Amino acid sequence: MINRSSFYTRILPVVLLFSVSVFTLGCSNTSEQQADPQEHIEHPEWSKSANMYEVNIRQYTEEGTFKAFQEHLPRLKEMGIDILWLMPVHPIGEKKRKGELGSYYSIKDYTAVNPNFGTMEDFKELVEATHEHDMKLFLDWVPNHTAWDHPWTEEHPEYYMKDSTGAITYEADWTDIAQLNYENKELWDKMIEKMKFWIEETNIDGYRVDHAGHDIPLDFWKRAIPEVNESKKDFFWLAEWNTPEMHPWFDATYTWEFFHLITEVAAGEAPVDEITAQIKKDQERFPDHAYRLYFTSNHDENSWNGTDEELYGDNFENFAVLTATIDGMPLVYSGQETALDKRLEFFQKDPIEWEDEEYEDFYQTLFELKDRNKALWNGQYGGDFVPVDTESDGQTYAYKRVKGDDEVFVILNFEGSEQDISFPDLVEETEYTDVFNDDTITVNSDGITLGANAYIVLEK
Repeated sequence: MINRSSFYTRILPVVLLFSVSVFTLGCSNTSEQQADPQEHIEHPEWSKSANMYEVNIRQYTEEGTFKAFQEHLPRLKEMGIDILWLMPVHPIGEKKRKGELGSYYSIKDYTAVNPNFGTMEDFKELVEATHEHDMKLFLDWVPNHTAWDHPWTEEHPEYYMKDSTGAITYEADWTDIAQLNYENKELWDKMIEKMKFWIEETNIDGYRVDHAGHDIPLDFWKRAIPEVNESKKDFFWLAEWNTPEMHPWFDATYTWEFFHLITEVAAGEAPVDEITAQIKKDQERFPDHAYRLYFTSNHDENSWNGTDEELYGDNFENFAVLTATIDGMPLVYSGQETALDKRLEFFQKDPIEWEDEEYEDFYQTLFELKDRNKALWNGQYGGDFVPVDTESDGQTYAYKRVKGDDEVFVILNFEGSEQDISFPDLVEETEYTDVFNDDTITVNSDGITLGANAYIVLEK
């Protein structure tokens, strides 16, 4: 037996014993799930092993400005970050505003910047500095709704959804936004024009599209994305949506079902072998070329549903390893590298406390591994996901990612006690390198011993 302790000693209630059969979840799907061969399915070359980092400008620094955030670029580059996704940078509506500062997603002007964050020149300098650090910068785009004091509400009320009385409507309890109506094709022209603006004026590299499929017809994206792409080669599109028809128009989509599953596993409300079932389900539904975005948190989850500790308890590192090594693009939210232990306020100032970035080396190790080992690359460029059957006294999970001679073997112990984990279906003895300490480790069917809430990531 090989003994491996966790980075941190943690305790989690014991849940269910499980065992999963070995099978390969590869990159091949049935012809019915393949995109039309005439459709564009290639992704920008730079995105093949990329990860993403969400930036909350308001809360990132005491100043809450582009210039103050720009000082963090060398640190983020050192951490291995490839893409910076900025939450909306536009002026925020004042009419019907929620809270003191309002929601980022209540857009008053699609072609201006929030003066609290700085000037347009400041934003352009941030984009340029990001490129100088060999990173990409994405802007959060909000096509579903505007603020109530956006000029369109007066100049083009026909762009908005109306209630039975003819009044402009809003979505659910989000009373600070007015919902747009994509039955009006003139709106399509205006929205495409606004999206092109940020590429042509500031040289951004991609859009994360808010509510991409919510009351917005797919036909709009089929027209808009090719037209906007004319403004810049290798532009990238991420949809905040979780359905396969968004591909191939969007490069990437969210994995909301997977996120909710891992929070259930963390809470002891679902067995860990459901992870395999969910991955299999997604790979059967989505085309080979689809990038999927995996995350343990984002601005919505942190503000409304819980901190990393609240969501994952003593197993945060295990789930962070999981989302960084399965078949997709991993996301880190602002402050997660400093063990973000509070829910950031959404409508008022609540800066991150940058006291000890204890997870910087952790993320750097995972992202460097992803860059160099093709088995972990994104979408069609990565390797097969191969669940590995485990036997132990508690809830443990193991899998490999394999592409040709490249292989990564991940073993996770979700229990609050040390576990002897064996692999009954492993026939050959294989030598690996532990990526977190460079030790050489030989694994066979006898398995290994992992400390409480511990993980090990092995590279062949």
